[in-house]
Amino acid sequence: MSASMAGFAAEDLFLKKTTTYLPLGQSLILFGLMGVLVFGLWAQLCGETLVPRQAFESAMRWRALFEVTGRLFYALAIVAIPLSLASAILQATPLLVVAGAALLFGETVGWRRWSAIFIGFIGVLIILRPTSQGFDPKVFLAVVGLIGFAGRDLATRAAPRLLSDAQLGFYGFIMLTIAGVFLTLWTKSAVWPTPDAYVMCLLTGFFGILAYFALTRAMRTGAVSVVTPFRYTRLIFAIFLATVFLHERPNEWTLIGAALVIGSGLYTLIRSARLKA
Repeated sequence: MSASMAGFAAEDLFLKKTTTYLPLGQSLILFGLMGVLVFGLWAQLCGETLVPRQAFESAMRWRALFEVTGRLFYALAIVAIPLSLASAILQATPLLVVAGAALLFGETVGWRRWSAIFIGFIGVLIILRPTSQGFDPKVFLAVVGLIGFAGRDLATRAAPRLLSDAQLGFYGFIMLTIAGVFLTLWTKSAVWPTPDAYVMCLLTGFFGILAYFALTRAMRTGAVSVVTPFRYTRLIFAIFLATVFLHERPNEWTLIGAALVIGSGLYTLIRSARLKA
């Protein structure tokens, strides 16, 4: 799981770097097509069809919508604001998933976990600091991305169990490609890729796809209650990479808010595991 989170942090870094050579829309298209190719081949090698009937069910349509929203707005966020800040906001995703599961699927969430969720959202507000003089409205791009990813995870829970990880990955990267097409058409910005742009896109795709494989492996071979808390190592890797390669310096409010989000998230996960035991 830690290797997966390191891969996702590196993916974010190289996607941000790619946009210095290509518009974001084109970057997403190239990255998405790489994922479509890899996961499409994976599904074919496993003898799975790429267009199963289950792919058109309601849950998958919702998953596609939230996938596009999450991918597009989080990509916009990591380009518009510091990478460490965007990653800190994203750490609230598990909390939003737990709250959504309680409200939408009727899962039982006691007062302790609701309290932890509330504290976690206070942490997000501390990170955003909407009333401070240095407030940047572009941070809400990351918030919309957070909502998109949480919605995708909730829709994945409701998705047909017959769909494999390869098929879900295939459709996820199709949605990423579509998001890139929409963004390119909206901004009307396109340039001919340079060799440097291709290298950055390849690195983005390499780390992103490797991270997805590692995540799938971790969730299949390890106990969920054991491996899931390691999702929060993504922030550690993101801050390290942003500091070394982008010369970012997260302020104390970002670190305090992130600590509240991670602490409440870990408590929620541990509490959930104990209740299931």
